[in-house]
Amino acid sequence: MSAVSRYCREDVLRILRLPIRQLAAWERAGLVTSSEHYSFDELVQLRKLRDLAATRISVKSIRQSVDAMQKVSGMINPLLESVAVLQGSRVAFRQWGALVDPMTRQMAFDFELAPCSGMAVVRNNGQERVQAFADLHEMFLRAVRLEEIPGRLDEAKGAYEAILELQPGHAAAAINLGTIFYNEKDFMQAEQRYRQAAEADPEYALAFFDLGNVLDEQQRMDEAIEAYQRALVLVPHYADAHYNLALAYERIQEPRKALRHWTSYTRLDPTGPWASHARSQAKKILGNERLAIVTRHGRTMRIAG
Repeated sequence: MSAVSRYCREDVLRILRLPIRQLAAWERAGLVTSSEHYSFDELVQLRKLRDLAATRISVKSIRQSVDAMQKVSGMINPLLESVAVLQGSRVAFRQWGALVDPMTRQMAFDFELAPCSGMAVVRNNGQERVQAFADLHEMFLRAVRLEEIPGRLDEAKGAYEAILELQPGHAAAAINLGTIFYNEKDFMQAEQRYRQAAEADPEYALAFFDLGNVLDEQQRMDEAIEAYQRALVLVPHYADAHYNLALAYERIQEPRKALRHWTSYTRLDPTGPWASHARSQAKKILGNERLAIVTRHGRTMRIAG
C-alpha cells in the first residue's frame, strides 16, 4: 500500500487528537480492531467514533446500536456504510434519506436536514419535495482523503467549502475546515468555522472544545474558558477539555480553579506525559497555595496548603 493509505498508531492519535485511553476503550468494546497500523477506512471509522464520543452517548450504547444495525441491515460495518447520528440515548443511522433506529427497528423519512444526510427539503408552489444534492457523505470522505495527501490541502479546503455551501449545517465539515485554518494560524477563519459547527449542532462538544482552543490562541481567555466549560457540560468526562481548562485558569492566575481540572484529568487519563504534567501542576498548586479556613467563631485563618 502507498504511504498515505496506512497510518501508525501514533499518527492516528495525533491526527484525530485522541487520548490513548479512548482508543483502548473502543478496542475493548470491539468497535475497532487493535492494531499498530490502520487503513484510511479505519481512520474514517475512528473519526466517526470520536465525533460520537463528543456527545453523552456511551461506548456500550454505540456497540449495541452497531450490532443491531448489522442484524437488521446486513451491513458489515454500519459506521462506514451509513451515517451514524445521535438520537436520544442511542445511535441511529442515516442512509438515502431514511433514518433507522436499529434497536426499535423503526424507520422514518428524514426531513430534518441532518449534517451528513446529503438531502435537502425545498418548497415548490407550497408543496414540499425532496431534492437530493450530490452525495455529501462521499464529498466529505474525499475532503478527508485530500487533507492527508501532501500538497493537496487547498483542494481539501475547497471540498469542505463546497459541502458547506450545499449544507451549512454540516458540522463535521465546518470542524475540519476550521482545523485547517487553525493549523495555518488563520485564527479568525478557524473561529468562524468552529462557531458554525457549534451553532449547527449545540450538542457537539468537540466544536466547543476547538472553539476554546482558537480563542485561547487569541488570548481571549474569558471566552475560551466559557467554551471549554460548555464542552464539559455536554461531556463531563472530556479529559482534554479538563486539561485545557486547567491551563486557561492558570493563565489568568486562578490556580485553585485549575486544580480541580488537573485532578479530573489525571483521574480520566492516568498514564502518559500529559498525566504526569497534570499531576505535577496539581502538586505545585497544593504546595504553593495558602488555604483559608473559617473558625467556629467566624474568623478567617490562613494555613499552608
